[in-house]
Amino acid sequence: MKNPRIYGKLPFTVIVVHGGPGAGGEMAPVARELASGWGVLEPIQTAASIEGQIEELKAVLERNGNIPITLVGFSWGAWLSFLFASNYPALVKKLILIGSGPFEEKYATKIQETRLSRLIEADRAEVKSLFEILINPAAKDKSSAFARFGELFSKADAFEPIKNQPDKSEMDFQVDIFQSVWKEAAELRKRGQLLKLGKQIKCPVVAIHGDYDPHPAEGVQKPLSAIFKNFRFILLKNCGHKPWIERQAMDKFYSILKQEIS
Repeated sequence: MKNPRIYGKLPFTVIVVHGGPGAGGEMAPVARELASGWGVLEPIQTAASIEGQIEELKAVLERNGNIPITLVGFSWGAWLSFLFASNYPALVKKLILIGSGPFEEKYATKIQETRLSRLIEADRAEVKSLFEILINPAAKDKSSAFARFGELFSKADAFEPIKNQPDKSEMDFQVDIFQSVWKEAAELRKRGQLLKLGKQIKCPVVAIHGDYDPHPAEGVQKPLSAIFKNFRFILLKNCGHKPWIERQAMDKFYSILKQEIS
């Protein structure tokens, strides 16, 4: 898989940052849509630590990007972009967070419960069996299990998707990266350090969130409103975790995103 993927023409002023961690390539549809107006970079995160992923992002930006850059981060990528901007505030022109996870632990307690409640019984049983594979050190082919795990939760995360399945040919699922980085990230939030680090960010911050996203909107809006003066929160109606796959929200999402980048 080419890394980073490149869309549009010079200068490259926008970087899209995928989620997971370990779901490389899922921002390809967004990058293609933006490429008609901007040069866009889509890095695939390969490091198994938060610090490593931040430095990977910095290397891509410095090698290919037009500094300062606009960072568009999705899900875990929203957190990674947030952490990058806190480490290197001079390199970021604007921070756009899509479907971000909540920034304080108290808002995260019912995410899994919400997701499971939206699945049929057979899917819930499959989630349980996949989880057993993922936590078993001796299990093989964990990447396939991780990819299927993501498919099931994507079904729970969506309100009215245009298509249910991601294009697997564009994606590179890395379960080892997920397990290592997410453990570190969850601890950062639990200790209150995640939000604290945001106080070092100097650029404008915009959060775009679906009202059907199992990650509670107030877990993004309230904490970030408390630490940023230049912050906007945009809630999309009838929209799940990935706005670009939502039949009722996709057009509005892209219109807002392009306006914010402009």
